[in-house]
Amino acid sequence: MTRVVNVHEAKTQLSRLLAQVEAGEDVVIARRGEPVARLVACKPPGKRQPDVLKGTIAVPDSFFDPLPEEELAAWEGR
Repeated sequence: MTRVVNVHEAKTQLSRLLAQVEAGEDVVIARRGEPVARLVACKPPGKRQPDVLKGTIAVPDSFFDPLPEEELAAWEGR
């Protein structure tokens, strides 16, 4: 179920709205009846796995070569 609230209510009831979003409810914030934004729950980041790509990516030695002068100038805004 999607709940639509106006900006004033969203400002005064933000903590309650966040709790509802965390519980799985959709919340849309509207200005003068027109939807403007949607509050959505954020997924927690997944657990990092070191070396998950080890052995699948090869970086050539040329990767560490100095950049050509024109490319270096572009990076430095010259």
